[in-house]
Amino acid sequence: MSVAADIEQVTPTWLTARLRGAGLDVDVVELESRRVGTGQIGASYRVVPTYAAPHDGAPTSFIVKLATGDEAVRRRVAGGFVKEVGFYSAIAGTVVVRTPRCWHAAIAEDTLTFSLLLEDLAPAVPGVQKNGCSIAQAHDALRNLAGLHAPRWNDPTLLDLEFIAPPDAEVADFLGAIYTDMADQFTERYRDALGPTELQIIRDVGPVLGRWQMARPRPFTVTHGDYRLDNLMFPTKGDGVSVLDWQTVAVAPPSRDVAYFLGNSIDSSLRRDHERALIDTYVQALGDLGVTDYSTEACFEDYRFGQLQGPMITVLGCMFASSEPTPESDEMFLTMARRSCAAINDLATLELVASA
Repeated sequence: MSVAADIEQVTPTWLTARLRGAGLDVDVVELESRRVGTGQIGASYRVVPTYAAPHDGAPTSFIVKLATGDEAVRRRVAGGFVKEVGFYSAIAGTVVVRTPRCWHAAIAEDTLTFSLLLEDLAPAVPGVQKNGCSIAQAHDALRNLAGLHAPRWNDPTLLDLEFIAPPDAEVADFLGAIYTDMADQFTERYRDALGPTELQIIRDVGPVLGRWQMARPRPFTVTHGDYRLDNLMFPTKGDGVSVLDWQTVAVAPPSRDVAYFLGNSIDSSLRRDHERALIDTYVQALGDLGVTDYSTEACFEDYRFGQLQGPMITVLGCMFASSEPTPESDEMFLTMARRSCAAINDLATLELVASA
């Protein structure tokens, strides 16, 4: 089977077949694997193969990503499986964002299992949400984000890809209702760890989330949806950040990715001091890639408006996670919630949405 249900099915025979399917004439005779990362929807493993004979084009290691959780959890998050496989199959080759090379992408007919065979980006290291990133890293990450957005800017053919279709009003309202229910559970879970203003902002997002989803539909492009530090790999020296985890890829306003990244991936005080310069970097990178009709001023207003991406992904990601909560995951979600709420408060986002 091309789709491995679990890591035990990732055998030398399986890996050989996948690599030969990708054009590598190799024979894997042995492999070692171990779990890496802390993915909330899907499990990743570093796989180190032993080849029967040396091959100059054969990598020395790969990342295999598979579905995880029991069947009920998988059914709940299967849309994310479809999106990630769809990104690598249909979109990755059309954009210039730095992301791992995909050697194989497949999903079962029932969408409950999938397999991705990806480039291993080591020795690059993942960001850590609670630690934040430097301003230099933030500039690099925004230039990379422009590489995702610019090539498909206002591209109508994106609307033909069903797996990333933008929501209609009914779906947007349904998402708002789900968020409202999940926000009640999220604030109950973390009521002793968040302040009263943060708790209120998280609740206040629910009634306007449907309207926000449908507002400001242009510009639109491919968006990552969860572009934050834990999904980014940073080189040990210099620039060259890469992005992982495409379960939330969508057709949406690009500013939502920008707002989400800056809203929760750098310390709030640093964001306040540098956000305009960071927006300048992003707009300049878009221009370098051919998007010349989007001003810094327009981008900043869209950035303000896009901040609701933060609590939306934080709350839904937390409450729908297929992994059991841990102190580390709690701290990650709390950091995201605190920073996102600070950005919404600083930028008067809820007032802006209310007037849309």
